[in-house]
Amino acid sequence: MPQQTRQSSWDGVEASQTDVDAPFSLGAPRPARRLDRRAVHWWLTQNLLVVVPVLAALAAVALIPDAPSWLWPVFAVLCPLGVGYALLTPWYRYRVHRWEAGGDAVCATSGWLTREWRVVPFTRIQTLDTKRGPLMQLFGLSAVTVTTASAAGPVTIVGLDQRLAAAMVQDLTERVRALREDGT
Repeated sequence: MPQQTRQSSWDGVEASQTDVDAPFSLGAPRPARRLDRRAVHWWLTQNLLVVVPVLAALAAVALIPDAPSWLWPVFAVLCPLGVGYALLTPWYRYRVHRWEAGGDAVCATSGWLTREWRVVPFTRIQTLDTKRGPLMQLFGLSAVTVTTASAAGPVTIVGLDQRLAAAMVQDLTERVRALREDGT
């Protein structure tokens, strides 16, 4: 039976969303919020910036007069694989990546080959960071990194709207500060 999760109102909109694909564990929050849809275009652009030059270089080498004859069959195999990778993985990643900042923890699912589900209780948060690379800025996106003392490393939620990310960091900072002032 799918669980319904109420979204926080950082962006001024309260909504509930049902998600059957997210991992679930008794007592742990279940991430239900999707990333911004522009994340698909951001990942697609990243993929194309890698795949297109590689395929172009392979084709250029294959066009050299003394090039080995096996380069064209390699190109014929790698071209549809590379284009398929570039076009399909962003949509799959968008379907898998989720996040949630509930009453007492931040949780996120990520990955496209290997799925990772991480939960960070507010009491464990040490730092909150936002990151916006050049491509992310072009698409109006940000990444929020929640750092703890865990050996597993930080939890990063990529592909958030930049205003939502800023509001989320401010809200989480206030919640964590309130917990520390309470002496917990």
